[in-house]
This record gives sequence, structure tokens and C-alpha cells, in this order.
Amino acid sequence: MSLRKYLLGVANSQSIETLWEAHVEKMAEYGFDRLLYGFTRYRTSTSLGDPSDFIILTNHSRAYTDVFLDEGHYFHAPMVHWALENEGAKSWKLLAEMERTKTLSAPERRVLEFNRDMGVTAGYSISFKAISARSKGAIALTAKAGMEQSQIDEVWTQHGADITLMNNIVHLKILTLPYTAPNRSLTSRQREALEWVGDGKTTQDIAMLMGLTAATVEKHLRLAREALAVETTAQAVMKAAFANQMFILDV
Repeated sequence: MSLRKYLLGVANSQSIETLWEAHVEKMAEYGFDRLLYGFTRYRTSTSLGDPSDFIILTNHSRAYTDVFLDEGHYFHAPMVHWALENEGAKSWKLLAEMERTKTLSAPERRVLEFNRDMGVTAGYSISFKAISARSKGAIALTAKAGMEQSQIDEVWTQHGADITLMNNIVHLKILTLPYTAPNRSLTSRQREALEWVGDGKTTQDIAMLMGLTAATVEKHLRLAREALAVETTAQAVMKAAFANQMFILDV
């Protein structure tokens, strides 16, 4: 796929699924056949927020993600720590240097051992510029099985600037597309009710506009709050807006 065709596809993507499929294909051309993208808007000094609210995109196997993500290994991953404290691209040769200088903690060492068992041994991480103090996004690009770090470093020397640019463009595009986390989806009625709240309408106004009773509107708003795991309707509006689930076109 030519770079121009790829970028046009990225620009015109109307779903994260379509965008991600094209990006996975493009990165494979450079030797990165497994990708793991993560983004949170709920970072604090001690937490990355509720994992259920993360945007997670990956083509790693379930055998890998069930442990790395679901069992929380990511929280102790050295390259995740690097991404949280830095911006730009970094070779995974940093891990070899940490081993050599014995600066890995016990949990970090266990993550490295797990990654080696799963063939995740060479690659690059890209940490994106944060758009707020509470947000952070990064992507881990894993080289094909059998490739040494020195080999993928050579690829990066030749193509690293383009790869970094493409990943930054994809990251920015992802932030514009609707994303529904597991167990966080809204029905069309719940979304419509939240949209009217976002427009400043009262419950009585919304009931008239939607042709429903006030009690039914309240039910839709309550279910929306439950789906989004928040306590107030204002929080539901904000979270739905963050996930681009409001005022979207049905395509």
C-alpha cells in the first residue's frame, strides 16, 4: 500500500475498526506485525483510571492480552513507564540497558520474562504528546518473531521518521472517532436523551421533544449513567462526549 493511499484511507476512515485494520497492515510492511495502542483520559498521579474506560486497540493474541492487559502486567511494563514520562519514539534496546545496569524492579523483570515467553522481544514504543494533564496515549510496535532489536533498529534508522508520523496521525484520528468500551455502549434513545441534556434542555423539554413521558426520559438517563459507570447526568454527558458517542452520524 502506497503512503498516499494509506494516508487517504486514514483521513477518510469513519470507524476505528477500519482505521486500525489499515494501520496494522501498513506497520507490517516495516516489520511490526503486532501492535498495542492505549489511550486514557482519566490519568492521575497514582492511576491510569479504570481500565474499562481505556481505548485499547491490538492485534496481539488473546493468550497475550489476557495476561498483559487483563491481569494488569501493563502497569509494571518498563516501556509503559517510559511512555508515561516521555514523548516521542524509543527503541526497546532500553530494556537490555536496564537489565545490564540492574535497574529493573522485580515486577518489571516478570513482565520482561512473560514477553520473552510470548515472543515480544524487539520493537519500538511511541508516546504521543498529551492533550491534557489527565490524558495519555502510546503505542507499542512489536517486531516480527525472530527479528533482533538490531535489525529493527536498522529499519527505524531508514524509516523511523515516517513511522512516527504515521502513528501520530492515526492517534489524532482515533481521538475523533466514536469508541465504545466493553459494557459502555449506549442505546440510541439513551444517546439522544444525553444529547438534549448537552443542549441545555430540561427533562420536561426532552420529554416533549422525544415524544415520551418525563418518567421515561429519566429512565433513559438513569440507564445511560449506569452504562457509563457515573453518578450524575453531567458526568454521563462528559464521558459520552469524550468517547465521541454524542451527535454522531449513523453510517
